[in-house]
Amino acid sequence: MAASELYTKCARVWIPDVEEVWKSAELTKDYKSSDASLQLVLEDGTSIEHTLDPKTKNLPYLRNPDILVGENDLTALSYLHEPAVLHNLKVRFMDSKLIYTYCGIVLVAINPYETLPIYGTDIINAYSGQNMGDMDPHIFAVAEEAYKQMARDERNQSIIVSGESGAGKTVSAKYAMRYFATVSGSASEANVEEKVLASNPIMEAIGNAKTTRNDNSSRFGKYIEIGFDNRYRIIGANMRTYLLEKSRVVFQADEERNYHIFYQLCASSHLPEFKALKLSSANDFLYTRQGCSPVIDGVDDTKELCTTRNAFTLLGINESNQKRLFQVLAAILHLGNVEIKDRDSDSSVIPSNNHHLTAFCELVGVTYQDMSQWLCHRKLKTATETYVKTLPRLQATNARDALSKHIYAKLFNWIVEHINKALVTNIKQHSFIGVLDIYGFETFEINSFEQFCINYANEKLQQQFNMHVFKLEQEEYMKEQIPWTLIDFYDNQPCINLIESKMGILDLLDEECKMPKGSDDSWAQKLYNTHLKTCSLFEKPRMSNRAFIIQHFADKVEYQCEGFLEKNKDTVNEEQINVLKASKFDLLVELFQDEVKATSPTGHTPGAGGRTRLSIKPDKSRTDTTSKEHKKTVGCQFRNSLQMLMETLNATTPHYVRCIKPNDFKLPFSFDPKRAVQQLRACGVLETIRISAAGFPSRWTYQEFFSRYRVLMKQKDVLPDKKMTCRNVLEKLVQDQDKYQFGKTKIFFRAGQVAYLEKLRADKLRVACIRIQKTIRCWLARKKYLRKRSAAITIQRFTRGYQARCLAKFLRRTQAATIIQKYQRMCVERKRYKQKQAAALAMQTILRAYMARQKYQALLREHMALIIQKRVRGWLARCWYKRCLRSIVYLQCCIRRMRARRELKKLKIEARSVEHFKKLNKGMENKIMQLQRKIDEQNKENRSINEKLIGLESSYTTECERMRGELGRLRGVEEDARNKANQLASLMEELERLQKELRATQHEKKTIEDWAQNYRDEMEGMVSELKDQNGLLKKEKNNLNRLFQEQSQQMKEKMARTIAEETQQLETDLNEERSRYQNLLTEHLRLEEKYDDLKEVVALSSNVVKRGHRRTDSTHSSNESEYTYNSEYAELEEGSRTAEDVTHGIDTSLTLKLQKRLTELEQEKQSLRNELENKEEQFQRARARDDAEHKKARGAELEYESLKRQELESENKKLKHDIAAMRQSLLGDAATGAGAPGSPAYKVLLDQLNASCEELEVRKEEVLILRSQLVSQKEAMQHKETMTEPSGYIEDVSKLKDADELKQAYIGLKDTNRLLESQLQTQRRSYDNEVEALRGELQNVKEENNRQQQLLAQNLQLPPEARIEASLQHEITRLTNENLDLMEQLEKQDRTIRKLKKQLKVYSKRIGEMGAGQTEGQTSPGQMVDEPIHPVNIPRREKDFQGMLEYKKEDELKLVKNLILELKPRGVAVNLIPGLPAYILFMCLRHADYVNDDQKVRTLLTSTINTIKKILKKRGDDFETVSFWLANTCRFLHCLKQYSGDEAFMKHNTSRQNEHCLSNFDLAEYRQVISDLAIQIYQQLIKCMENILQPMIVSGMLEHETIQGVSGVKPTGLRKRTSSIADEGTYTLDSILRQLSSFHSIMCQHGTDPELIKQVVKQQFYIIGAVTLNNLLLRKDMCSWSKGMQIRYNVSQLEEWLRDKGLMICGAKETLEPLIQAAQLLQVKKKTDEDAEAICSMCQALTTAQIVKVLNLYTPVNEFEERVSVAFIRTIQTRLRDRCESPQLLMDTKMIYPVTFPFNPSSLALETIQIPSSLNLGFLTRV
Repeated sequence: MAASELYTKCARVWIPDVEEVWKSAELTKDYKSSDASLQLVLEDGTSIEHTLDPKTKNLPYLRNPDILVGENDLTALSYLHEPAVLHNLKVRFMDSKLIYTYCGIVLVAINPYETLPIYGTDIINAYSGQNMGDMDPHIFAVAEEAYKQMARDERNQSIIVSGESGAGKTVSAKYAMRYFATVSGSASEANVEEKVLASNPIMEAIGNAKTTRNDNSSRFGKYIEIGFDNRYRIIGANMRTYLLEKSRVVFQADEERNYHIFYQLCASSHLPEFKALKLSSANDFLYTRQGCSPVIDGVDDTKELCTTRNAFTLLGINESNQKRLFQVLAAILHLGNVEIKDRDSDSSVIPSNNHHLTAFCELVGVTYQDMSQWLCHRKLKTATETYVKTLPRLQATNARDALSKHIYAKLFNWIVEHINKALVTNIKQHSFIGVLDIYGFETFEINSFEQFCINYANEKLQQQFNMHVFKLEQEEYMKEQIPWTLIDFYDNQPCINLIESKMGILDLLDEECKMPKGSDDSWAQKLYNTHLKTCSLFEKPRMSNRAFIIQHFADKVEYQCEGFLEKNKDTVNEEQINVLKASKFDLLVELFQDEVKATSPTGHTPGAGGRTRLSIKPDKSRTDTTSKEHKKTVGCQFRNSLQMLMETLNATTPHYVRCIKPNDFKLPFSFDPKRAVQQLRACGVLETIRISAAGFPSRWTYQEFFSRYRVLMKQKDVLPDKKMTCRNVLEKLVQDQDKYQFGKTKIFFRAGQVAYLEKLRADKLRVACIRIQKTIRCWLARKKYLRKRSAAITIQRFTRGYQARCLAKFLRRTQAATIIQKYQRMCVERKRYKQKQAAALAMQTILRAYMARQKYQALLREHMALIIQKRVRGWLARCWYKRCLRSIVYLQCCIRRMRARRELKKLKIEARSVEHFKKLNKGMENKIMQLQRKIDEQNKENRSINEKLIGLESSYTTECERMRGELGRLRGVEEDARNKANQLASLMEELERLQKELRATQHEKKTIEDWAQNYRDEMEGMVSELKDQNGLLKKEKNNLNRLFQEQSQQMKEKMARTIAEETQQLETDLNEERSRYQNLLTEHLRLEEKYDDLKEVVALSSNVVKRGHRRTDSTHSSNESEYTYNSEYAELEEGSRTAEDVTHGIDTSLTLKLQKRLTELEQEKQSLRNELENKEEQFQRARARDDAEHKKARGAELEYESLKRQELESENKKLKHDIAAMRQSLLGDAATGAGAPGSPAYKVLLDQLNASCEELEVRKEEVLILRSQLVSQKEAMQHKETMTEPSGYIEDVSKLKDADELKQAYIGLKDTNRLLESQLQTQRRSYDNEVEALRGELQNVKEENNRQQQLLAQNLQLPPEARIEASLQHEITRLTNENLDLMEQLEKQDRTIRKLKKQLKVYSKRIGEMGAGQTEGQTSPGQMVDEPIHPVNIPRREKDFQGMLEYKKEDELKLVKNLILELKPRGVAVNLIPGLPAYILFMCLRHADYVNDDQKVRTLLTSTINTIKKILKKRGDDFETVSFWLANTCRFLHCLKQYSGDEAFMKHNTSRQNEHCLSNFDLAEYRQVISDLAIQIYQQLIKCMENILQPMIVSGMLEHETIQGVSGVKPTGLRKRTSSIADEGTYTLDSILRQLSSFHSIMCQHGTDPELIKQVVKQQFYIIGAVTLNNLLLRKDMCSWSKGMQIRYNVSQLEEWLRDKGLMICGAKETLEPLIQAAQLLQVKKKTDEDAEAICSMCQALTTAQIVKVLNLYTPVNEFEERVSVAFIRTIQTRLRDRCESPQLLMDTKMIYPVTFPFNPSSLALETIQIPSSLNLGFLTRV
């Protein structure tokens, strides 16, 4: 399709911008060819109109799809242009924090200005051996590609690192050299790779300085050739330097520094060794203070000098040479401080006794007079005479500075020469890799001779780069056999000709320098006359006649002519040089020898002077004198050295690294688009893009194209031939055939076509997704509705049934409860009534008697008073009555008279009215009727009254009779009263006396009331006090209870946490010790192998061929024989002595060092073994101590509880005492009569007493509750459940006793208490009988509880779920014991069965003889992993053997040879008993022990160990062999333990096996040696297994699509990834599973211990997980949602394999946890804070660096996925900030878990083992 058709609505484009260079915009409507402008909207919503050029009609650049943004290779972008490149770099750098990006063959490196953890050894190992396109861009990938091409193509390589100052060139070159030093090693023991790396700090010290752009800027260029031998190991290196900036020695701009070495010396001037240099602070010297920035933040110059001196020492520059070197540097600083003053206008002078010049002369060994003379004078020579001319102060100062620069340049060359000498080697160099670190293109406001030379060099390098890129493109097209046209690219040869051709700029400059009166102005005129009209690349500025402009490949640069001639001449006063040559200081004389000698091996000579002096490599073919060499210009030297460099680069395969400086302020991860695009244009990256875009930049293999765009094909379009299918589909999709070409293996696309195909694919997938979503949502909604409907119906049915059942149950329960309540309440009320009735009757009897007496007294007094009152009141009443009667009669008369008059008056008026009569008559009728009714009613009432009157008359008659009798009695009484009236006087006196007593009683009553009130107040105060105290006690009790519970909980938690931490720490320490010990064993084995190699070298050099095994003297101690290496030591010593007689070429000191190292390792090994044993003992003691502390803490808790109970009981006693005292006081008051019963005071006291008793009861209940809690806790600890009923009885008794104490206050409850006491006594007797019956059972329970007490105490610390499990376990144990009792009853039956078995054994022997061989061959130890080991039926001979094998001493070599060296593991594993060689060796050892032959035991064990080591060294790469001998070594070790006689190892032995134990020798030390051997074999097995699995892991776990079609293939760039489609020879997940199954079956066949198999499998899975995760972290294309699904599926297949093999509990699954979490991280949502919290809680096995790395690398494969925002990643980092973990990014793939060999006894009887004839061991005799 046409390009204009892509400019539709919503298409995104790039438009130019002043600030951001390029800005993204989106079309708001379709573009038509007739449109003159585009309607756009920016990302911020601003609408603009972009006007097109009316002439060219060039449309703006299209933007790539989001799916392609952030690609590793810029050539993978569909649209290749400047804004796409800039945006892709910005996204990778700012969002993903990725500093490396491929651009075709170029690696673009952006300086992050921050230390990143991506250069460790683990990263180097991850990139080693990988294809360059398979890993994310990295400097290590470029280095690996160079190293691999050197080895594969047999061609030298070069890595060209360029960029402007501060871009990171030096660091990139340093990391490249570090990679070579790490992956290749060295061919000798001289550690050449360390020396190569050690040259970096030296060159940085003398050649790097702080600039405004970079704190460690390289001020020179260098080319380092790293040499390799034919095995591609480093053998040496050579360094060539270019363009040293000498002017920095004497001048620095603001915020810049001189070379680092000067500041390092000044910072270390206080050290004793530097006192003689007479240095001080850097601010005291002119050459170090001009920049006003003597200190770099974060850099310690003193420490840096130590690093520099160590590097000098490593490179062979000893202390004396270092001292002389520092002496010259200090002299330069002193020379700069020499003050030159004006004598007159044409001369100058140095004051006498200038201490700086004196110091300079002393340091360099010259005379003060000569130096001061020639600093201010110069010698002029003519043809006949010589003149001495004075110099003005300015010229003298310039001459002084020129001398300083010249001395430093000479010293720089001397150091480079000695570094090259240290790196040189005598071994023949097979190939080399060169690393070029040189300036990039430079343009400043003022550009001079230095920038001219730098840009000239970059023009040459750019030409070479363009040719190389074009050549690669041409080779690719020719390889694929597609038609191609000549690609037009920028050729900068005209610019190079302008500079270096005849009559070019350099040629004219040299010619002008030869002129006697040549000047910069005359040279500029020559340039204008020669090139201004003839060369279009040369221009003249409009406003200047002393400058010129050159059009370079990157930009136009204006050069100022001032100073060009002076810098090109680079003159130094020859007399000053002569003075230095006459120095007594040998180093200075060496520096100023002949130019040939003084020049470094690289041909380095002084460069230009001025602002930037250049030191250039001269032509080595010139051997003229020194004077002639000085006449050679700097430009000529530089041109020659550059030509040599280009010849070297053209002879190698170049690799390009372009370093970009993202900003000018050294801000970390800050991107300035203007500066970046300027450097991209200058370094050639955009030129590479342009060349690629001119052809077919996008390239797909047919398989990749088919996999990616299969969705665009119809079923009928898919043909068996995928190539033809791709052709047909592409012709339909893209009509213009010029947009693509079909190659042999690839399809080539023009720029933009992949974006068009991606658009078609995204549209097709979007339509399919909508349809799928629609269908699935419908299905889900309907299914959800049906499920809800069914659930609702089911819930309703069950709910209704449940409600009905509940209702019926409720009704039944209600009815039953009502009946129960009725009878219960009746019973309770009856009891309560009877109790109250009895109490009330008693109280009523007393009270009624008391009240009757009181009433009688009161009646008597009242009767007497009444007689008196009656008489008095009668007289008074009669008098009052008479008066009232008279008044009333009179009043009534008056009132009646007045009313009668009024009534009469009314009647008169009414009589006169007729109407009145009518109304009256009418009213009268009604009244008559009413009266008639009333009369009737009254008649009825009269009749009833008459009847009552008749009754009353009868009763009245009776009463009258009674009253007459009473009247008679009263008359008698009256007579008595008359008699007593005479006693009235006496009664009156008595009355007065009684009145006085009454007043006294009232006064006394008032006194008593006052006392009662006071007493009431006091009691109320006391009660309130008691209440307050009670409240405080309650609060204190609650606080104490809470505190106790908190402390108890904290103590439990603390103890549990402490125990867990200590246990974990001890286990960690134990594993670390084991790991360290096993690593030392590995180192020991490596030294042994090196020792064997040296022994072979000695044997070859001495021409003595010694075969076989040398025996040692039998007099060695057991400790010496423990390590079994003495024979080899003796052989080496003899071989060494023989070699010394023949040749002196062997390094005996190295051999002695190795021997010494071996001894040290053996001692360290022994100490580590002892330390390991101590750690294990400490672990056991710590566990015992933790148990004791736990018991102690629990005892302290119980003591605290008992103390609390005692305090409460004492408080209760105190309250009881207070109540008793109160009662006594009441009794005392009652005795005095104040508190008599019934008095108010008595009632008040009784109420207070009742309140105190109730409070006391409450306190008693609290005490009892606390006591019951304590008792229950104690019972829970002691597990005495059966004592619950007696303890409850004791509590009831205690309650009863407390109730008896209060019986005086509760008299009415005494009968009830007695009744309860009698009932309790009856129950107690029954309980006593039951207790007697249960004591026997309790005794058994106590014993069982005592046995389980510790276990249960531990269970109390567990959480509730674990506690339930523990209790279930206890129940299971109890049931097991019961089963054991039942099993005893079956013993009788077992005896009968045994008898029958004995009879069957006779027949089984005969059957066994016929089929034993087959049975043995079919028995697989792998089947015994989870099954009990059953005895193997071995055919017996008639003779009763003892399980020993006898052999002659001379047959020992034959035994070892046939049984170990020549044994085929495959045959033994299939046909013989597993572990047969181990059994045979042990049986031979048993016989040697049986005959008590220590020499035979020692030699047999030594030979066995050495031979096993030999076979492993010979066939260590064969997994089957290593596995076989690991199994046999472990079996031999188990036999030594099983038959050692130690009780710990004899528990599982039969009585017959115990008879076979060793009797004469204790082989415990040999067991340790064999255990060490087993560890070495295990590590060898892991390495062998790792070598087999390593190539499979990445391909099978990451790259292969186990679930086809899930992950699509994204467009790739020039560096293709490994295809994920399973081609022939590609490893898949099935390959890994088959290999794991093969490993497992081999180990099972060999009889490897099941626990050891588990450890091997765990290590296998760790390697798989670590390698997969490391590659995931280093591959951006693998971090996607679909790849996470693939990984999780692959992991599930591995887990299924573990499940099939029964290895789920071996810990292998846990090793995959980091990989599982990484896969989950790829699939979870990554948007909100909740997602961040979920990720942080989920990814516990991943470090923060790994989580952030995965999020940064996450790349959508389809447009439906979204990228992770930067804010979300920052949120994750903030949440994970408090994690304590290592910052390491990658997992350690070389880590090996410490191995243990659990004791695994064999049930095989030794006497039943037979030796097959196939082993050729006929010389062995069974004993």
